[in-house]
Amino acid sequence: MSTLPQPPAAARRKLRLGPYARAVGQVLVVSAKASPGAVAMKVAGSLISAVLPLVTTYYAALTTTALAAAYAGDPDAGRSAVVYVVITAVLGLLWGAFTSVDRYIQQVLGFRVGAIVGDRMYERFLALEFWRYDDKETIDLYDRARRFSDSYARVLDRIAAIFTQLVSVVLAIGALLLVSWWIALIVLVAIIPSVYLQFRLAREQMAHWNTQVDSRRQRRMIETNLMKPQHIAELRLYGIVRHLMELRSTLRDADEKRRLDFQKRYIPKQLLADALQYGAELLALVWIVGQIIARAQPVGQFLYVQQIVSRALSTANSLVSSLSAIDEDLANLKDYEQFMDFPLSTAAPGRLADPPAAVELRDIRFTYTGGEAEVLKGISMTFERGTHVAIVGENGAGKSTLIRVLAGLYQPGSGAVLVGGRDLRGIRIDDWHRHLAVMSQDFLRYEFATAENNIYFGDVHRPRDDARVRRAAHDAEAAEFIGKMPNGFGNYVSNWMEDPRGRKGSGLSGGQWQRLAMARSFYRDAPFIVLDEPTSAIDALAEHRIFTRLFADRSRTIIAISHRLATIEKADVVYMLEDGEVVESGTHRELVALRGRYFRMFESQLPDA
Repeated sequence: MSTLPQPPAAARRKLRLGPYARAVGQVLVVSAKASPGAVAMKVAGSLISAVLPLVTTYYAALTTTALAAAYAGDPDAGRSAVVYVVITAVLGLLWGAFTSVDRYIQQVLGFRVGAIVGDRMYERFLALEFWRYDDKETIDLYDRARRFSDSYARVLDRIAAIFTQLVSVVLAIGALLLVSWWIALIVLVAIIPSVYLQFRLAREQMAHWNTQVDSRRQRRMIETNLMKPQHIAELRLYGIVRHLMELRSTLRDADEKRRLDFQKRYIPKQLLADALQYGAELLALVWIVGQIIARAQPVGQFLYVQQIVSRALSTANSLVSSLSAIDEDLANLKDYEQFMDFPLSTAAPGRLADPPAAVELRDIRFTYTGGEAEVLKGISMTFERGTHVAIVGENGAGKSTLIRVLAGLYQPGSGAVLVGGRDLRGIRIDDWHRHLAVMSQDFLRYEFATAENNIYFGDVHRPRDDARVRRAAHDAEAAEFIGKMPNGFGNYVSNWMEDPRGRKGSGLSGGQWQRLAMARSFYRDAPFIVLDEPTSAIDALAEHRIFTRLFADRSRTIIAISHRLATIEKADVVYMLEDGEVVESGTHRELVALRGRYFRMFESQLPDA
């Protein structure tokens, strides 16, 4: 499996101190807005976490010294030892109580910040300009941005941990200075190599992750296909399960091997850095033992030095881990910001309150992002209010692309979509969509919902109207099979769902799903209806009834894409597309009489051909 030879420029970028500090500041600002009290408690908790262990160690050392003095015969030392023990116990009790409160605060803050950032990410992704969903660079950036978004709630915890660990290391070095300045210096020097090496390893691992975006996405897609029950039949019939499992394993193992190779390469250097740390600790302990033997230091100083040196070294290692984790997150912050700065498809200022009297496609040309071939080549059409139009052509002629341009999902490279005489580019796309109902071949199946809600999802901006729901189901030839379900319209349509009474949902056939989706489009009650191969899984008799009823309604504009002559011949005008161009247009009778491309395409369906 091929992978990118090196990480993209955004991934190779390393944050310097200034941008690093600004990134931390941004996280703190968002967190403070989400829960200012929790952030204040977090800061207080960080200080307490840094100071309290050192204070406890100090009193433990005093206790040891007092006990040694009491053992030597000092009558006052015993009372002092008891006082120190009580103080140490009280400090431990306070720390335990604070830890319980702090854990709750972390959960509250994590939820609030995660909810805010996650919601913003979803909203931005679902409102992007439509062409970006076909753009690989956008999707790669989205993957990296989502990774940061998912960890956003944890970043504050890491910032607090870094603050705590940094203060702890500084205080520990300061505490050693009270005993011996050169012991403090040796410990400080021993920390630096390990910090540097672990930081380098984290950088390379982050770069590696970004080079494997394609491979990881491919593996995720394979896993999704393997774990969907509706895919099992084809996977097993074609005997492809084992092949996909092996491909998944190959991708996973290659990804993990490269990550482990990074760590393996650093093992000798890391062992050397660890040896330096242990050597520094040994030297400090040997020195303090000598001092105690020479009676230059009290007995309790051994515990003091041992605990402080151990804490300084272990906290420094924890600091490296925290810096590595947050370094990766903050380096990806730029990706998150870039993604959140993408323009939205709803940014146009113009409003469209009333349905337009006509929609015109004027000299539309379109090429997909990253493609070279022109898919639409100067297409012009006009759809007057109340007219019924059919668009036909072989697969790949550009029919579905034309509908997406009409709907404003794609912007034409040149030409214009005129809605009521106004360029659609200047109109809020949501306003246009309120007057539009589109049913395509790739309709959604809301398997988590009931039959009535599957239909109601066609127009959720108003309260559900059960009479409209049933009328839409009738018009789509769906009312009969819905009525046969145990709970009727209140029945779940997936057999994976179950209502509170223990009744399972009904598994629908492909044709029944298609009728349900068509009912959803009818419930929308839009003045412009677009049907892109809407009845491919519906029997011919039901289709005839649906379109007879639909084309009898002259209050709405209907644009139908179909390969069934029974549907097409009912249209007022038919446009024949070929290779992105309109090659013929007219009524069904006119095009048959022309005996051109339209005639040849439908010749087998013509009764007298």
